[in-house]
Amino acid sequence: MEILMIIILVMIIIVCVIAVFYATIYNRFQDYIIRINEVESIIDNNLRNKYDLINRIIPIIKGTVDNDKDIFEEIIKIRSRKISNFELYRILMQSSIQLNSLKKEFPDINKSDEIKKVTKQIEDIDNKIENYIDYYNENITIYNTLVKKFPSNIIAIFSKYKEKLFFDRKDMNDEIYNDFKL
Repeated sequence: MEILMIIILVMIIIVCVIAVFYATIYNRFQDYIIRINEVESIIDNNLRNKYDLINRIIPIIKGTVDNDKDIFEEIIKIRSRKISNFELYRILMQSSIQLNSLKKEFPDINKSDEIKKVTKQIEDIDNKIENYIDYYNENITIYNTLVKKFPSNIIAIFSKYKEKLFFDRKDMNDEIYNDFKL
């Protein structure tokens, strides 16, 4: 009878240790998932703000620049499409580059106070976005490490957690190197 009690006590202790271990690792996953989702939301808001700012200056630039070429054609095209934050980020980066080249090509654009004000706001948003992307990618790195490494990978399998891609959609596990281009 005494041996049976010892065995039951040992089993209870083992179950408790496993339960605490599982809860600890599971909570760690949840912590990183929450961080990733929060920063993704912040990035999304900043991208939308940048998009709105660029849309606001398109008529001003078109009025200043007497040119037949399409200005900000990608921005205009996405008005009717649903795209991911990753795609929106790339299009907005191209638009920022186009804005800077237009400002160099047509100095009259810089005379507008509205353009100066919006350009400053865009630069501020770009700085914020870069910092948030760094934070996002740091958390993705830790999350993916948890998914891959023992013993947390066991909890990942039970909870059906999969590796996540970095913000710029780079997949470090494939043989495709073209996804490293912006």
